[in-house]
Amino acid sequence: MSVRKIPILGKESIHVGFNLVQHIADTLLDTLPSSTYVLITDTNIAPLYLQPIAATFAQATDAHFPDKSDPARPRFLTYTIPPGETTKTREGKAEIEDFLLRHRCTRDTVIIALGGGVIGDLVGFVAATFMRGVRVVQVPTSLLAMVDSAIGGKTAVDAPLGKNLIGAFWQPSYIFVDAAFLRTLPLRELANGLAEVIKTAAIWDEAAFALLEANSSTLLTCLSPSSPALHLGHPLLTLIISSINTKATIVSRDPREAHLRGLVNFGHSIGHAIEALVTPYVLHGECISVGMVLEAELARAAGVLGQVSLGRLRRCIESYGLPSTLSDKRILEAEKRIVAAGGQAISVDTLLDRMSVDKKNAGKLKRVVLLERIGKTRELRATGVADEDIRKVLCPAMRVVAGTPSTYVKPPLPPPMLELPDADPTQLSGPVPNAHIPQASSATPVPIGKPATDVPHITLSTPGSKSLSNRALVLAALCKGTCRLKNLLHSDDTQVMMAALEQLKAATFTWTDNGETLVVTGSGGALSVPPPGTQLYLGNAGTAARFLTTVCTIVSPSNTTDASQAQMTEITGNARMKQRPIAPLVTALRDAGATIGYLESEGCLPLSIKPLGRLPGGTLMLDASLSSQYVSSILLCAPYAAEPTTLTLTGPAVISQLYIDMTIELMRAFGIEVTRERDAVSGDLLNVYHIPKGTYRVPESGEFVIESDASSATYPLAIAAITGTRCTLANIGSSSLQGDARFAKEVLEPMGCEVVQTETETTVTGPPKGKLRARGEVDMEPMTDAFLTACAVAAVATDGGVGEGAESGEGKNVTRIRGIANQRVKECNRIQAMMDQLAKFGISTRELPDGLEVYGRPLSQLTRGASIHCYDDHRVAMAFSVLATVVDGTILEEKRCVEKTWPNWWDDLENRLGVKVEGVELPKPVKTNPAPKTPETIPSILLIGMRGSGKTYIGELAARALSLPLLDFDVEFSRECKQPLRDFVLKQGWAEFRKAEIALLLKLMKTHGRGWVVSLGGGIVETPEAREALKKYAKAGGCVVWVQRESEEIERYLESETERPAYGEPVRAVLERRTPWFEECANYIFGNHTALPGGASAMGSGALEAEVTRFFGHVSGLRPNLVPSNANRSYFLSLTYPDVTPALPKISELTTGVDAVELRVDLLRESGSQLPSPTYVSSQLFALRRVTTLPIVFTVRTVSQGGAFPDDAPAEAGKLLNLALRLGVEYIDVETTLPPSLVQEITTSKGPSLVIASFHDWTGSVTWDGVTMKAQYEAAAQIGDVVKLIGRANSVSDNFKLQEFVARVAEASKPIIAINMGTAGQLSRVLNKTLTPVTHPLLPTAAAPGQMSVSDIHRALHLIGLLPARRFFLFGSPISRSPSPTLHSTGFAALGLPHTYGLLEGESITDETRAVLASPDFGGASVTIPLKLDVIPVLDCLTAAATAIGAVNTIIPCQSSSPEKPRLLLGDNTDYIGIINAIHAVSPGLRAPDSALVLGAGGTARAAVYALHTLGAKRVYLYNRTHAKATAITEAFPSVPILVLDKLGSWPASAPSVVISTVPADATTIKTGPGLEGKVYLPSNLLDSSIKGVVVDMAYKPAETPLLALAKHVAPTWARVPGVEVLLEQGDAQFEHWTGRRCPREIVREKVLQWYNA
Repeated sequence: MSVRKIPILGKESIHVGFNLVQHIADTLLDTLPSSTYVLITDTNIAPLYLQPIAATFAQATDAHFPDKSDPARPRFLTYTIPPGETTKTREGKAEIEDFLLRHRCTRDTVIIALGGGVIGDLVGFVAATFMRGVRVVQVPTSLLAMVDSAIGGKTAVDAPLGKNLIGAFWQPSYIFVDAAFLRTLPLRELANGLAEVIKTAAIWDEAAFALLEANSSTLLTCLSPSSPALHLGHPLLTLIISSINTKATIVSRDPREAHLRGLVNFGHSIGHAIEALVTPYVLHGECISVGMVLEAELARAAGVLGQVSLGRLRRCIESYGLPSTLSDKRILEAEKRIVAAGGQAISVDTLLDRMSVDKKNAGKLKRVVLLERIGKTRELRATGVADEDIRKVLCPAMRVVAGTPSTYVKPPLPPPMLELPDADPTQLSGPVPNAHIPQASSATPVPIGKPATDVPHITLSTPGSKSLSNRALVLAALCKGTCRLKNLLHSDDTQVMMAALEQLKAATFTWTDNGETLVVTGSGGALSVPPPGTQLYLGNAGTAARFLTTVCTIVSPSNTTDASQAQMTEITGNARMKQRPIAPLVTALRDAGATIGYLESEGCLPLSIKPLGRLPGGTLMLDASLSSQYVSSILLCAPYAAEPTTLTLTGPAVISQLYIDMTIELMRAFGIEVTRERDAVSGDLLNVYHIPKGTYRVPESGEFVIESDASSATYPLAIAAITGTRCTLANIGSSSLQGDARFAKEVLEPMGCEVVQTETETTVTGPPKGKLRARGEVDMEPMTDAFLTACAVAAVATDGGVGEGAESGEGKNVTRIRGIANQRVKECNRIQAMMDQLAKFGISTRELPDGLEVYGRPLSQLTRGASIHCYDDHRVAMAFSVLATVVDGTILEEKRCVEKTWPNWWDDLENRLGVKVEGVELPKPVKTNPAPKTPETIPSILLIGMRGSGKTYIGELAARALSLPLLDFDVEFSRECKQPLRDFVLKQGWAEFRKAEIALLLKLMKTHGRGWVVSLGGGIVETPEAREALKKYAKAGGCVVWVQRESEEIERYLESETERPAYGEPVRAVLERRTPWFEECANYIFGNHTALPGGASAMGSGALEAEVTRFFGHVSGLRPNLVPSNANRSYFLSLTYPDVTPALPKISELTTGVDAVELRVDLLRESGSQLPSPTYVSSQLFALRRVTTLPIVFTVRTVSQGGAFPDDAPAEAGKLLNLALRLGVEYIDVETTLPPSLVQEITTSKGPSLVIASFHDWTGSVTWDGVTMKAQYEAAAQIGDVVKLIGRANSVSDNFKLQEFVARVAEASKPIIAINMGTAGQLSRVLNKTLTPVTHPLLPTAAAPGQMSVSDIHRALHLIGLLPARRFFLFGSPISRSPSPTLHSTGFAALGLPHTYGLLEGESITDETRAVLASPDFGGASVTIPLKLDVIPVLDCLTAAATAIGAVNTIIPCQSSSPEKPRLLLGDNTDYIGIINAIHAVSPGLRAPDSALVLGAGGTARAAVYALHTLGAKRVYLYNRTHAKATAITEAFPSVPILVLDKLGSWPASAPSVVISTVPADATTIKTGPGLEGKVYLPSNLLDSSIKGVVVDMAYKPAETPLLALAKHVAPTWARVPGVEVLLEQGDAQFEHWTGRRCPREIVREKVLQWYNA
């Protein structure tokens, strides 16, 4: 047995080998004597290894202690715990400690931790504290634990706010690393561990990193249960030993993480933040992999790390199947599941917030390990980095801050620590960092060769050419031998090409010169088919796709003789790549003998390509009019044909000839001479090429230097041109092989730039800013990729003019670009893309058949702050970043698309060009809801019921509430028959009346079938024909509403009513006969009762109007009364009264903070009845409806499901549930255990009601990870709009199982209520987000054990970090006497919200105001005078209301959990909401008043006009003493029919039914006389006393203003609304905007009125 011993902290306590179990047992018994050895593992590891380890240990014990009675003979105990991070808690630690205590373990105990990182961390922490510290032995079974967590003595458990926050340093006595344990490790877990190996090599050991780069396939496939033992020299064990040796070296020098040990956290600062948001679905190593790439990008952005090293790191990570970006599908899918389970989404702010809870941080700086190169870090510790720099790396988009290049200097990093305190580097074993690590200086742009003038001068080199890099990779791979490629572009495209060539066994790749040189060992054209099931994925790399299509044809066939088993090579790409054409190339290859099939769309990838070994050669015909890459693809592979090849190009015109010439030149450099035919007579070159048969040879020097990218060079040169500065580019000049090298001379110079170009260098000096000349016409066919840059420059090219001539295309501002038709089939349709995005700046364009015209505009006329969609196209992004240097605030979306050709473009733009860039998180697209129903389109509402039930009155209220016309059937009957209904009956009798009645009913159903409220006669149900018509109408989706009233009230009314004909029989008899018919015909019932249970009053007309508005709005579908689907959290109050009467007076307090009310019908108790009757239940519901408009959850809970309704009475339960549907209840709880026929009956007839499909387990026997609960979920999801699953928590851990269950089913779109009952299950109530059942202290009892109040849940959410405290403010002056603090602070306290509300007094927007707005805990603000206009410039956007009103009184921070949406400051104006709600509070059904009046013409008047417009007012009268101001308002609201009055009391049309005064109270009067001339006189005829109107006075002092006094005396029927009520309503609206919760109105109102009346 070979064992490698590695020292740590002066002791060889790390033992590495293969099959070490016997060695472990012997070593412990020999060197760690103990009375008790305790092995702790988890339920995943125990079945695999516990028994053989126990047996081996028993045998070893027998060998060491043959006498079983020997008192020194030790015990060997085992303890198994659940697996996973959820066990690594304080509770999990306590369980282990209790086990040790129960078994009388003492201080000499040795604890053995067998498992992965969770076991090691948890058991190590137990050992650190048990008996004040006992010995521990780590036996890691995962690669991650072997190379990382088991080494160094760090132990910990997790806390709710983060991982590993509670722990200790406790060094293990031994660490046994037995690679045999890895045989049973899943492949994903193996790669998870290799992430830590990559990390260690990246920071310390370049040789190990090179071994990782070269052996990915070996390392991922070397282990299986049947694989032979690995020797210590195997690459895997070599890397394990290297990683362990590195960490041991670091830990030995820094055991308590004071400095050097921080280096092993490379990738962890960001990676841990990611992990905290996506655990348990993404593994630690996977998160760290993304973290490593992002932190390396941070080092690159700081000018510390080069792109070469970053490219190597990313490629190495990806070669092991590990994620490298936040957009990796594993991370996105995990995020989706976490969010569905109530967790946080990944956003920049959430990541930064998680990073802030990091033990390594130093003040406001976050500690991040910055690489300098592979194997070396910037300093011997983590470096402090500002949030702004981290944000720039994390954000998906960039904002360019316009400015002159070289003027921005990035703040330097803190000075590096280059030596350890009291360090002697010779004491460090393993590779040692340099004693001194110089800080890279490239973060600050240093102008080179700057002349004496003031023109800033930048000198730089661009990355290697993408075109040359891809060609060189193919050529070097097809060579026989080794070729060194220098200045290779490190980008997505080249990585795709290299990965594909490796999969084809075309070459192997290694790096030298610190990654600056790629060593390619070519196969000489001996290529192999990739393994079955493998596709070559090429992303959107068009060059790779075209070149590799031909390369795959020369792959050698497999040795099989079975044609059906012949392997094919498949190449594919992303969605855009699957749209890009490749048909001309495929056609040419097919004609040449290749077998190529399209796997999806004809003419595009993916392709299936049969290996030929060699193409036949001979003559090939190719259409080259679309892409020169088709030509280059065949040219590159043609030498490997069986015979010499003649390639003839066809088509209208060959595109991009220079790229073909480039290919030929490179082939010459690698030993193949291509000749091009000339016309024998004219000598002109022909499109015919002769390619000899041969094999590429490595250039004599052994290396090939790749020229800088000329397309990329256009961007810095264009920046110089557009900003009036100077830029010199090395390695790009007139001798370049690339056509885009012409850009400076042929495009920029004619536009007014000074251009100096040598063979190897180009310098451009731009004219003064704004003085570029339009280019006129230019043929860019030789440099097509540069046309986008030309468009960006042309956008501001006007020669100082004003941009005239756009229409004719002949003005000074016209740049006409031709020869670029092929750009329509690039990464996107680039011509269209440029036109669409230039339009965002206000630039006009015109498309041409082979190009476009750009009409330049002066800089001052361009639109700032445009957000540019880049189409995932690097050229689009970089071209518009050029324009962004002179147009401030431009945002470039999809910043990572530049990685295709210039991965560090944004860093170079800031560090080398001196232009500041900022990270931007993009708003997430808002999903639009289906268009709501309109009054004109809904089926008409038919009201039926006894005469005297109030049909006409209810119809009037409903019509007004829904803005529908009302038709009274009896009135219409009289109109049709031209006589009163009573006369018709008296003359012709009841029988003839019934015939005429049914005829009119059928007619009205046709003529008034939509958009009406129709009040039918009481006897409409007397004829079978009418009943059938009504039932048919209801079944077809119409609303037939039975208006009910107490029979006594109906009798009393009809006995005194004389207008209608007498029944000729007792009223009671008529009522009894018709009642079943009403029930038969109606699909809804409205209770118009005059009294409530217990004899209480029906609360007056206001409550009735509110209920009419709710009921008819809901059943008609015009205004569904449901809990908003976008609510962050929602709750319903579970009423547990046997009779709801005691709850009615205090319902407002009971429902504080809830979104709905549950009526537990099973708990109702009707006197003298075992079960509540439908009549009793209806009366209870009607009573509730008079005191609250909240949605009702109707629940009939059966005994088996934890309720009181008998299980053996399903028919009775069914009747009650059907009754609920007819009563217009919003939510119906339907148990999954009810008979299927009943469930189907309810779900098929539910109408606008939503079904909550529920299952309750009160026993605790149904577990969340079992099949029963999953089956119940599936059953509930099939029948319910909402799924409700209730279990019972036997321990707190059951809540975590519940959350895991919810995450597993999160793919379903239906909302889910998932809760554990009992005290232990309260956490599940806190975490549940949809319709959480809650109780209230005033209720007689909770509906279920463990039920909490809303305020309890909010406090708990705050404690666990899910409801952070926010600060709210009032901005303005003077504000010391404002009621807003009282209003909002009372609301916060009532709901248990942790927020505060304060005053920030000032007459202007100050730096303090801006700081408050920018603070992370800013929750929102009220804005009052004089800042309602001044605040607008500091906001990001306004609501439509604020825009129309022209003022802001509310600031709402809109924060998204999406990585693509930043926090935006939204300005709103809730004054209009306050006006509307105050009107509806006194007149709930008021909609679309015919006329309304506004007094005044100030800002509040604008809000009043907007409110009336929103209400649907048909006309608005406006009166103001200054006529011009009134006229200005009419101009501000062109779509509102406003009539400016010269005199009050004289109306051009109908008198107003709503009057709103926005004039100060002391500026109005109802009297005349001396001293009152300057006031607005309110005449007595201002209010029409014959109607019921509403008068609102916005002044809230005094309580009775002159206008309200006038209404009181001359129009007592009018409802009066004082200003304080509007204040309350608009404050309520603010509260709800900010918190997402309804304001507790009555509690707040009481407090505010106390303040008001004080």
